[in-house]
Amino acid sequence: MNNEPQKEPLGIFPHSWTELRAGRVPGNIPIWVGILSELTEFGIFFVAYFIAKYNYPEAFSLGPQSVSTASGVCNTLILLSSSYFMAKAMINIRLDNRRKSERYLWLTFSCGCLYLMVKTGEFYWNDLQGFSTNTSEFFTIYYYMTFNHFLHVGWAACAILWVIFRLRKGAYSAKQHSGLEALAMYWHMIDLMWILIFPLLYVLR
Repeated sequence: MNNEPQKEPLGIFPHSWTELRAGRVPGNIPIWVGILSELTEFGIFFVAYFIAKYNYPEAFSLGPQSVSTASGVCNTLILLSSSYFMAKAMINIRLDNRRKSERYLWLTFSCGCLYLMVKTGEFYWNDLQGFSTNTSEFFTIYYYMTFNHFLHVGWAACAILWVIFRLRKGAYSAKQHSGLEALAMYWHMIDLMWILIFPLLYVLR
């Protein structure tokens, strides 16, 4: 159970949005602003995907057959595992078990690095096959979506290192762990985006 004290309202939102009236929202306002911004960005990519697929059905029928589905499946399993480890890190910090929480954060970080390695190998394999953003409309969308997601995983992995450093300094405990909670929310958002990207680019024909 989270025993964090309720924060004073900022005075810029309706009273009905305060913790006293609406209950506590996980994380903090800045991370929700960031998450909503990222969701808007990915939403634009998804709209572009469906518009392009409608106008170039042949390219989007052949495209998924050209990419490495094995790499996509591998990265899906990696990110699902990372979400499990992040959830375990949250469970243990709420139990005030900092050592186990740190251990699971390292496992999450390792999954993030493994994802980046697999995705880099996939990009290299695509290059050997002669696929680029100019190959077809499908690959234009493919590279914009996957490279954008690649960058998000990269800087979220760096954020995990910062949270581990803060955890070792005693910044988080069962009573105060909103920073770690904010990171967990952001990480799950990234994983969710991949769950949506994977079938669109690697499965649907």
